[in-house]
Amino acid sequence: MRRTDFWSRMEQVFGPAYAASVAADQTLPELSGRTVDEALAGGEDTVTVWRAVCRAYSDRVPSRLR
Repeated sequence: MRRTDFWSRMEQVFGPAYAASVAADQTLPELSGRTVDEALAGGEDTVTVWRAVCRAYSDRVPSRLR
């Protein structure tokens, strides 16, 4: 998954402003307690990060975006 696709999905799920906030502020256990931004900056694959977001926010992410 390209980063542009990743961010498009984040914005579809959370809205542009909240997506940035979630990425910067919410630590995810599946990312070793890192935020989305930290994981991506550390070289984590976007698919891995997206899957972690999907599991952490399963009530918000529609099945068509999983």
